[in-house]
Parts: sequence; C-alpha cells; structure tokens
Amino acid sequence: MRMELLAGEGPSLEAGTVAQAASTGSEAMETAPARPPTLSPEQSPRERLVELHTSFRELLTFFCTNTTIHGTIRLVCSSPNRLKKVSWGLLLLGTLGVLYWQLGLLLEQYWRYPVLMAVSVHSESKIFPSVTVCDMNPQRPRALRHRLEALDAFAQESIYSLYKFNFSEGRDSPFSNVPGPEPLFQLDCGIRLQQLRDLGSQHKVGFRLCNSTGGDCFYRTYSSGVKAAQEWYHFHYMDILGLVPTAGGDSHQSRFVLSCHYDSEDCQAQHFRTWHHPTYGSCYTFEGVFAAQRPGVTHKISLVLRTQTQVVLPLLSTEPDIKVMIHGHNHTPFLEPRGFSIRPGLETTIGIREDEVRRLGSPYGRCTDGPEGVDVRLLYNSSYTRQLMVENCSCGYFLHPLPAGAQYCSCARHPAWGHCFYRLLQALEAHRLSCDSRCPRPCRETSYKLSATTSRWPSAKSADWIFAVLEEQTQSPSLSPGRRWAPPSPGRSRTPRSHMAKVNIFYQELNYRMVDEAPVYSVPQLLSAMGSLWSLWFGSSVLSIVELLELLLDATALTLLLGFRQLWGTQVSQPGASSASGSACTSPGARDSRPRVPVGALERVLVEELG
Repeated sequence: MRMELLAGEGPSLEAGTVAQAASTGSEAMETAPARPPTLSPEQSPRERLVELHTSFRELLTFFCTNTTIHGTIRLVCSSPNRLKKVSWGLLLLGTLGVLYWQLGLLLEQYWRYPVLMAVSVHSESKIFPSVTVCDMNPQRPRALRHRLEALDAFAQESIYSLYKFNFSEGRDSPFSNVPGPEPLFQLDCGIRLQQLRDLGSQHKVGFRLCNSTGGDCFYRTYSSGVKAAQEWYHFHYMDILGLVPTAGGDSHQSRFVLSCHYDSEDCQAQHFRTWHHPTYGSCYTFEGVFAAQRPGVTHKISLVLRTQTQVVLPLLSTEPDIKVMIHGHNHTPFLEPRGFSIRPGLETTIGIREDEVRRLGSPYGRCTDGPEGVDVRLLYNSSYTRQLMVENCSCGYFLHPLPAGAQYCSCARHPAWGHCFYRLLQALEAHRLSCDSRCPRPCRETSYKLSATTSRWPSAKSADWIFAVLEEQTQSPSLSPGRRWAPPSPGRSRTPRSHMAKVNIFYQELNYRMVDEAPVYSVPQLLSAMGSLWSLWFGSSVLSIVELLELLLDATALTLLLGFRQLWGTQVSQPGASSASGSACTSPGARDSRPRVPVGALERVLVEELG
C-alpha cells in the first residue's frame, strides 16, 4: 500500500518527500541512491495500431528524415541555416514541377495512341491469288435493244454536231433481225454533249446536269473530247440498264479462255467463275487453288485468251485489249480502278510480290474484320467493301448490287440522279466524303505488287500451227461443260495474232513482307518511361511513391482530426462556461475531484519505509 501511494504520486512528490526526509539528518537517507519510479504494466506505454503526429511540423520532419527521396533530408539538416533551407526547398519544388510537366507531356503522347510500323520478312508456300480476265466486249441485252438503238442514234447526232463525223451507214446492227414491239420510251435528250468555250481559254467538252427543280446546275467537263463522249455515253447506258435490272448481257457464242494450266496440271471447271460486266464484257475469275512451292517463271499459271473485234457499242469500249486484275480470295474485283490491260498478239508475263498489312484496332485506330461495327450495309457477299450512293441519291448505281428495298438509278424514276451522282463523285475526288470514318479499313489486308514483261507471241514461224491446234482442239469441259468447238472449215482463215494473247502469272519470290502496327507506348513501356523520369529527377523508386501517398494520407487524417477537435471544443465550451462559474462561487475546491493524500501522511509512510 505504501509503494502504491508513492508510485501514484509521481516523481515530483517523491522528490519533495525525499528532500524533507533528508533534513532530519537520517544516515540511511544520505547513502541511498535515487531510484527511478517504477510503473505498473497497466501504466507503461503500449504500441498502438495507428499513431498520428501531433503537428504538421512533426509530420514533415519525420517524412524528410526517413524518406528515400533524394534531397528531402537537406530540409531538416539545413534548418539552422535559413538560406540553405530556402534554397533546397525551392530546388525541390522546381524539380517536382519539372517532373510533373514531363509526365504530363508523356501521358498526352500516350493518350494519342500513336503507332509505328514494324516490317518483318517471312517465307512460306503461297496459294496463287485470284485472277480475273475480261474480253472488253460488252453485249447488248436484247430486252433493251430499242432503247440502246435510240441511244446510238442520239450519240451519232451529238458527235456529228460537234466533230462533223458520220458513223458508217453500212455498220451492221446487232438487233436488226430481232422481232418484237418497240416499247414506249423517251430518251432524256436534255443531257447532251456540248463544247464549252467560255470556261477559260482551254477548250473543253462536257454536259450539263441540274437537280430535280432545275437549279444548282453545273457542267461535267473534260479536256479530251474522246473521254467526254465515253463518259456521256456511259452515263446514258447505265440509265437505260437501270430500267430493267434483271437484264444481263447475252451469253457469248465464242470461246474466250482457250487453255489454262499450272505446270503440267490443267485447270478444272470449279476453278472458274464466269460473269458479265456491263462495260468490260464477259469475265472469268480464276479462283486460285494451286500452291506455289517454288518461285520463278517455271512455276506459273498460263492462260491463252482469244478476243473478238468490237462490232457493237463502239463508244462504250474503245480498247481492243484484255482487262486483267489480280486480287485476293473472297474479294470482289473492281476492274475500273485496279485492273490493267494487256495487248493481244503478245505474251505478258506478270511477276507477283506479296505484302500483308495488319492494323491495330481501338484505341490505336479504326479497322474491321467484317461487318461488325460498321453502320453501312455491305452489298457484296465477300470481303469488306464500301458503298455510299444509295443513302445520298435514293437509288443505286447499276454496276453495284442493290441493298434490300432499293432501286437502280434511272431518269424515268429518278430524274435528277445524274446530278446527285456527279456531285457525289466530285466530293469523293476532293476527299470530302466521310468514307474513311464510316467505312474503316480492314484490319488485315493483302496487297500485290506486280511487274510485267511482254514479248511477241507467237513467233512468225510457229504462228500457223499454234493457231491451228488452238482452234481445232476440243473445248475443255473445265471452261464450258457440255460445249465443243467445231473445227474450222477448210476455207476459213486462221485466227490472226491480233486476236490472241497469252498471260503467265508467277511468284517472283515466296518471301513476303509483313507490316504490323505496334503501339509506340504500351502500358509496360509507359511505366518504364515514367520510372525513368522519376529516377532522373529524384533518384527514387516505386516505394518512394508509396511514401508520398502515405504522407498525403497522414496529412489528410491530421487535418481532419485537428479540425474535428477544434469544432468539438467550440461546441462544448459555451454550455460548460456557465456551469463552471456557478460552481466556482459555491465550491472552490470542486475543480479537482481526485482524492488527495495529506503531506504529513506521506512523510510518515516514507519514514516507516526507510527506517
């Protein structure tokens, strides 16, 4: 009981008691050393789960002393020297500002999602691409014979008025012997060829187009009269074909593909798909099934083709050549922008080099592997293609398939479709359409680089027997099942060289380039760049960032705690003030309600303990 009282009174009370006892002259008190007070286990300080600093100065001092960020310790060590302390403070703030400025530039560049092109070379056996050949001999649909005859008469009149040229009166009409009543049809003669001399000093030829109300008129002009006549005739030709969408070209009665083989293997029927193009005539698409194991001209696809003299539609097609296009599998051949011509009487050898491009999707760019994510309906049952005219002109161009519920353009149903079409074509040529945004590019695309060489074929010495063999051989069932060519009569002349062509297609090399888009900054690269900047300016690591977060958390908690204490003290001080004043008047000693031990009692306890 005595030890508890001494311990409970504290060090100050013990010191006073010891001094008073020493004045009595006790020898034991003179020799006894002063012992520190002992605390019970309940009164000893214990480690708490959360320790908060009592002030912001203490918080910052602890952080600067113990952090791994370089330079912060100088703020504590330089505290006696105000100049150094201010200098190091400004230096740290400036370094921190430069760091976050560079981090902002880095993040800005990352959020642009730039890409770089990585080129790699691969080598493997390749399947031959598809090859489309057309004879450039379009045929007149018999259902539209009278309309096309009216168009021919209109064309002859327009050309004679411009150039005083009269077509041959003895030219045979392909439908002169075709019976049938002439339907009611009125050609739109308002769109005619004109010479435009007032459009600058250059002589131009074109035709005038207006909208449905007769306004917004403009001229579609060309510096070449041949090009103007062809474009004008082609416009009216598409307008007439749009009246009878189901009318296709009449089937050919002659052979176009005379032979086809790869090395020693002949082509089969399933390798070809035949179709008719309104401008380019009868077309054959060879679907490549042969795998090229070796490059070189000895491993090639060889086609022997035969053309005919163009006797109909002279303004529609003026080329005696053969149209060829090499494209990927399951791709629709667009001959006008991507096809090329080969001349009869020559052997054309075409070498292929292949490139493949793989693009990144969102967020680095916009591409598609199919119709997913595209708000425009696809018109071809093949790879991804683009079309925009139906939406703008309320009708479809005859050269392309129709969406469900749409009609082909024709002046009989859409009087101003020509105005809309050529306005749309002008916007496309000026790159003002939203094709790239609405119709993204394919994510994976294959392109072919072609190189061609030509030579005269066949030679003068071998021409006769080659023509004889080709004309008298049996028609291959792979090209036209059930059809056989009769040998020519003895008095019939052989096919001239100008009507024959040979095409060889081979891989120049099996190495192909793969062009891959790669992000400039991936997430690991971004973190690496940010860490490099952080280490450059502060020489610290990821754990240093955790220390900063801890400092921010402690500062926030200390701010909330101090604010809460101040708010609570303000609320409690006012009602406690009145009660304290009242009690002070009645009981001055009521402020400390703890039991106090008399000083004399403590002295007696100390004497008894020491004595």
